[in-house]
Amino acid sequence: MSGKASFYITTPIYYVNAKPHLGHAYTSTVADCIARFHRALGEDSLVVTGTDEHGDKIAQAADKQKISPQELADSVSAEFKGLLPFLGVENFRFIRTTNQKHKALVQQFLQIVYDKGDIYFGEYGGYYCTGCERFYTEKELENGLCPQHLAPLDFISEKNYFFRMSKYAGWLRQYITEHPDLIQPERYRTEALALLDSGELEDLCISRPKSRLQWGVELPFDHNFVCYVWFDALLSYISALDWPEGDDFKNYWPVGQHLIAKDILKPHAVFWPTMLKSAGVEIYRRLNVHGYWLMRDAKMSKSLGNVVDPLQIISCYGLDVFRYFVLREMHFGNDASFTVEALITRQNADLSNDLGNLFSRVLAMADKYFGAVVPAPGVYEQPEIELQTLAGTTLQNFQTLFAACRFANALECLWEFIRALNKYVDFSAPWVLFKENKQEKLATVLYMLLESLRKVALNLWPVMPGSSVKMLEQLGLGLDPANLDISREIENFGLLTPGLALAKHSNLFPRFDLKKPDEQAEADRGADTVPACTFADFQKLDLRAGTILTAEQHPDADKLLCLQVDLGETKPRSIVSGISEFYAPREIIGRQVVVVANLPTRKIRKVESQGMLLTVQDETGLCLVAPSDVKKPGSRVS
Repeated sequence: MSGKASFYITTPIYYVNAKPHLGHAYTSTVADCIARFHRALGEDSLVVTGTDEHGDKIAQAADKQKISPQELADSVSAEFKGLLPFLGVENFRFIRTTNQKHKALVQQFLQIVYDKGDIYFGEYGGYYCTGCERFYTEKELENGLCPQHLAPLDFISEKNYFFRMSKYAGWLRQYITEHPDLIQPERYRTEALALLDSGELEDLCISRPKSRLQWGVELPFDHNFVCYVWFDALLSYISALDWPEGDDFKNYWPVGQHLIAKDILKPHAVFWPTMLKSAGVEIYRRLNVHGYWLMRDAKMSKSLGNVVDPLQIISCYGLDVFRYFVLREMHFGNDASFTVEALITRQNADLSNDLGNLFSRVLAMADKYFGAVVPAPGVYEQPEIELQTLAGTTLQNFQTLFAACRFANALECLWEFIRALNKYVDFSAPWVLFKENKQEKLATVLYMLLESLRKVALNLWPVMPGSSVKMLEQLGLGLDPANLDISREIENFGLLTPGLALAKHSNLFPRFDLKKPDEQAEADRGADTVPACTFADFQKLDLRAGTILTAEQHPDADKLLCLQVDLGETKPRSIVSGISEFYAPREIIGRQVVVVANLPTRKIRKVESQGMLLTVQDETGLCLVAPSDVKKPGSRVS
């Protein structure tokens, strides 16, 4: 035991029916950011995550692939675990529900609840959704369909075991009422209370007969049944801590928090607390509920084909940019839309312009005026006193809001301080002080800025750990998370030691090129990776030889040329092509080219384009694809 205060947060135990996408990556990233934040406060923090591997959907998916459920679970679970290092998640424990130790704990927990008389055998008929792996009452259906999947359900009548969940409904309602911070944000606490007040809370069917489903944890009191997947999965939060007697359970569970998406509120806000109450286990400290990431105004779904691959985003734009964006863009609890344009805008405005440019300016001035060494400050005057006060206020607000999972608001508070520092540079005008030989004042101004940047870097570590370390290194410092306590940064100013050697320059966050949609579409056409196609696919292309009649610069885009191309038709084709960097308009008039002639007409930066030129590009440049001999315009390529 370290003697430090403890902090414990879990992600949902991700279901292995599909590969991880942005929604999973967001939850895991947030969990790591929260855990790092508590480490930065000097606490001993742990993240538990993992995979939920039992149930109907897994058995059916495995059957379709002609592999065993265990093989499917092993494969997809490895992908979820493998994603975590790429997201920067550390100090985590990964739990799998197919682990023998976990299954033994599930049986132990079931036996306790059964011996208490809270599990009974009965017959039940209901509408069963395989996708949700649960029964629905007729009242819960939407026009006779599953409310989650909007699909027809099968009516199943069978004998099963039931948990007396309704027995604890009154207790749970009182507990949530007396603990207003138990479920956050507030709207989800209200939703949980509405579920309890609806009068529709029934006992929970916690088994599936082996005649219908073999893939699950066998009930300890009846070998003909396996455990309902939710009853199994929720217990991973304590099996990871070696419940009931493990030291980790005693250390972490009293401060345990869960992090989930809003679609699994009911199992976590109703099933889980009543299960714990029945077994005599203390209730978790808080349930943090976030919204969905949307693409094209719809929740990300493999079936809709709108899933974002987080690894692709990270490889293109960097891990810290990704982590900053998802925390800053989504107001926790609400839905948020993901677009590359929004990410690039955040990168350029917040990180490159505000923070990166500030570091660059301050270090360049420190190098020019003080030989890249931290100067000793002189007398603090009113502007410096006000800046110190603002530092305390904004950092206090940042830390308070971050602890409450209001990440977007917290980061806005920190950026209020960063923007104030940029204004302080302009107001104090160090270049003027240098010119007027006011060395003491100049030293004070530069020290104020360098000390403030140190505070910013330390407080950003939970969100952008790699960039934070780089910032501190540029300030002549290191970072030891084991000895970090950002709470002291609120009151104390002046902890940066004069005389430290600084970096002479900084380029933390280079700007990204934000292409407009039409330009992006044109660039995408020239991408060097294409999916495999059949000969039938190739036959769909109408490739024709053409002759360029006219060429001129696009009026609104430097990289685009507007062409008139003869394809042997009644009138020339208007084609917009991104070749201006490689060809002057006058040098391609009269040249033959190969045109994709059956693309739909579209406007590129307000100019109509009726086809696309074929080009070849490598590290030496780009050239137009053309027939080896002059051919009649309109001749087919085959």
